[in-house]
Amino acid sequence: MCQHLITCPPADATDREAARIIATFQEQGWSLLCNGVIVFEDTGELLPDGTTIEPHRGPAVHALAA
Repeated sequence: MCQHLITCPPADATDREAARIIATFQEQGWSLLCNGVIVFEDTGELLPDGTTIEPHRGPAVHALAA
């Protein structure tokens, strides 16, 4: 799917989020990556095969300060 000179990671790779954004819909809270993955602003993902990835945010900033 990716046609960049240095190809982006495929949708089934662990670093799939490193692919380039080809379309973004900020008002709806999601972006389409060139590998077919849809990433949501809450860090959830929808893979091209229909698999969903739960949001994977880190700890809250205030929790790190404590």
